[in-house]
Amino acid sequence: MNTSGHAAADVRDDTVGLHLTPFRGLRYVPERVGSLAAVTSPPYDVVVRPDGLLHLESADPHNIVRLILPQAITAGTRHRKAAVTLDRWLADGVLAPDPEPALYVYEQHGDGILQRGIIGALELTTPAEGVVLPHEDVMPHVVEDRAALMRTTAANLEPLLLTYVGDGDGAGRVVERTVQRPPLLATTTEDGFHHRLWAVTDPAEQAAVTAELGRHQALIADGHHRWATYLRLREEHPSPGPWNYGLVLLIDTARYPLRVRAIHRLLNRLPLADALTALDGSFRVRRIERPLPAALDALAEATAEGNAFLLAGDGGFHLVDRPDPALLDRTIRTDRPDAWRTLDATVLHSTLLEHVWQIPDAPEDISYIHDTEAAVAQAERRGGTAVLMHPVREDVVRDLARQGVTMPRKSTSFGPKPATGLVLRSLALD
Repeated sequence: MNTSGHAAADVRDDTVGLHLTPFRGLRYVPERVGSLAAVTSPPYDVVVRPDGLLHLESADPHNIVRLILPQAITAGTRHRKAAVTLDRWLADGVLAPDPEPALYVYEQHGDGILQRGIIGALELTTPAEGVVLPHEDVMPHVVEDRAALMRTTAANLEPLLLTYVGDGDGAGRVVERTVQRPPLLATTTEDGFHHRLWAVTDPAEQAAVTAELGRHQALIADGHHRWATYLRLREEHPSPGPWNYGLVLLIDTARYPLRVRAIHRLLNRLPLADALTALDGSFRVRRIERPLPAALDALAEATAEGNAFLLAGDGGFHLVDRPDPALLDRTIRTDRPDAWRTLDATVLHSTLLEHVWQIPDAPEDISYIHDTEAAVAQAERRGGTAVLMHPVREDVVRDLARQGVTMPRKSTSFGPKPATGLVLRSLALD
């Protein structure tokens, strides 16, 4: 993935850029838990429920999933349960604050990827200010749920993933020096990724990080709903104050490019046979008599020529491509750039979901699933339709974000994502 071509555009012409500040991180006390790996979790929206949730809950009684995805009958009860659990873990010494404010260098290594970045409390800005750039729309009900959880716990429980294109000074040098020291913690999660964390407490090093980041803007790679949540909660609390900042991980993609993967759709109430029938010649449909990896290769080849999707749910795969141009003209809004109008996610939502299949964009009708095999398995189990997507290039995402154009929700999955549970931020400590 080539990001170097954006370096010049990423440096801001004015003095208003990213403002990252140290904070006293809350971290698990190793002696009080089975292992650090056993108490971590993927981000809340990547956990495949219910199987993945139960697996994490059983890994350790103090797994972070009990805070980010508390289980109870009503939403209010869930959020209060998380707050009570957090307070109990603090009182029992399961979690404890670090002695002084720090920025945290975080490293992930696995699956051929080495990723390093800096975790801190980032001053919040609106999209209009052009400092932190969203690239996807959000779902109001998810923002409301995350806001209620953060409001009740008064904590940022997991960092957002943001990217910027650095200029080689300041932050990058601090990161490379820091990783030569012994880490605060090191663990290997069950996905095979190795995680290490360091605290940067030296004022000169913190200042070097702040100086470089102040010249840059960032792209939200993962965490649009949580960023929208941060902004909502800032409106509820007087500024300045702790609610004017949010927990983030910033990755310099000039040094450490991320992978961009697709997020798939599961249409819970649309049987695959009905989905195929409704296409009625508006797209070309071919059955792919090959296993999933080969079917995904066929999808990649088709997307090189235009919009394409892979449907599953009946034990096989169906490649859907070559949409009728007249249908696209009728169903896709014309007041957006061509790069947006030709996105697979745009065609899926505007043409297929809204027009052809007439599927409401509601959680009971559409589930968003990161794992390809899980999407296929759930479609087959539920009698629904899995729509498998091909990922969007990062340069397309960044260019649209700079134009202030948001993509359809859940259009991309940047990674690797930070493990949840390695460091938390309590607003009561700021």
